[in-house]
Amino acid sequence: MMRIDIISAVPNLLQSPLNTSIIKRAQDKNKCVIVIHDLRDYTHDKHKQIDDKPFGGGPGMLLKPEPFFECIEKLQSEREYDNIIFTSPKGKIFNQSYANKISLSKNIIIIAGHYKGIDDRVREKFVTDEISIGNYVLSGGELPALIIADAIIRLIPGVLNDSESALNDSFMDDESVEAPYYTRPAEYKGMKVPEILLSGHDKNISEWKEKKAIELTKKWKQINSME
Repeated sequence: MMRIDIISAVPNLLQSPLNTSIIKRAQDKNKCVIVIHDLRDYTHDKHKQIDDKPFGGGPGMLLKPEPFFECIEKLQSEREYDNIIFTSPKGKIFNQSYANKISLSKNIIIIAGHYKGIDDRVREKFVTDEISIGNYVLSGGELPALIIADAIIRLIPGVLNDSESALNDSFMDDESVEAPYYTRPAEYKGMKVPEILLSGHDKNISEWKEKKAIELTKKWKQINSME
């Protein structure tokens, strides 16, 4: 069973998504366990302070090192971790290949940054993988942590049923996207499902899907190559 520990300054952002839909089902099936750690639980002052001003000046506040060290060292004393992921705009862009690789891990820690960031000594000491979900700025690392967890968990054998199988998802096979899908009704507001999909001819349908997937992949790559 996979275990994912998520360390956060604002754990309430994580509660609902991690207890809904496929992620909840995975936990109910004992395919994974997700534990959220509130940084404030690892402070010892009256105000439970987790942030402070950066040395050298500059705007914003940084998350202090002490709560992270105490939390991570406690977790490491209890079990061995395959990966300690820090969600950061400076990291490698998250993709399906990485998700596939990490889904084979047994124990993972995800560190969600917040405010201006975290004291860099936390990254130096513990982080094995620094991961970004894209070239834009968010308020914190909680949403990236959720995205990473979701992408990993759905790959665990037995989490998805046959109708939800991840094997044919976009990006599972190199950098390619899927052909379009349609369901009933066959015609809606004058818009018809392609006749080939209604033909029952498996070979022709397969060839159509492959052709459309190639066309859409080419279009996707063109869009994403634009500056």
